[in-house]
Amino acid sequence: MQRNRPFVLSIAGFDPSGGAGVIADVKTFEQLQVQGMAIITSNTLQTEDAIFKLEWQPLEIIIESIKTLVKRYEFKAVKIGIVPNMNYLKEIINTIKSNSNKTFIILDPVIKSSSGFSIFNKNDIGKLSEVLNQIDLITPNYDEYLLLKEQIHFNKTTTILVKGGHRNDLKGVDILYENGSEIHIHPIRKKKYNKHGSGCVLSSAIAAWVALGEPLEDACRSGKNYVEQYLNSHSTLLGYHNYVQ
Repeated sequence: MQRNRPFVLSIAGFDPSGGAGVIADVKTFEQLQVQGMAIITSNTLQTEDAIFKLEWQPLEIIIESIKTLVKRYEFKAVKIGIVPNMNYLKEIINTIKSNSNKTFIILDPVIKSSSGFSIFNKNDIGKLSEVLNQIDLITPNYDEYLLLKEQIHFNKTTTILVKGGHRNDLKGVDILYENGSEIHIHPIRKKKYNKHGSGCVLSSAIAAWVALGEPLEDACRSGKNYVEQYLNSHSTLLGYHNYVQ
């Protein structure tokens, strides 16, 4: 068994283009030298600029997969990507926490794709409050954050990293809300291109840095550094993972 690297798990969708979902997550894990594993919540038919079809995997298979892996591997961090509804998410989180309550959980709450394809049941958004105390970090983009904020009362114990790529003011500035503090994480590079799956890459990079022992603020800053290199790696929507520390 691999013991030199901390174990990190992605529970997310399968994107055949490799730009998002578990493929992008595991690429990121490998670059940052953590031992990445993955469980697929959905099979999709998509390219870097459009999603055509999505088929959800049965929840019982996902739960069985989580139980199988956590019995054998000690995951320092788990990143959760696309899920269809609140019941799905709640069962995933409860299974992780009941088997490994010290595992750091990051939720990247994908409500719809960048091309407009609806993913998470919008009627369930308000119910996220039921599991907030079990999630260590939420990483919505600015539009998702505004939608969540309409239906959820976030308290000081809820830690959120609001990605700044979708906002007009403070363009590109990520804001970390932690323990009542508001921490601005500014971009350090110019000439950044849009990329398919950049949100997946950021959340998985943060998960990797957390697993490597970085404090959360530092992990978020390191994750932003990683994703900026990813954004600048190529001018098309599909990026390269060629991280330089």
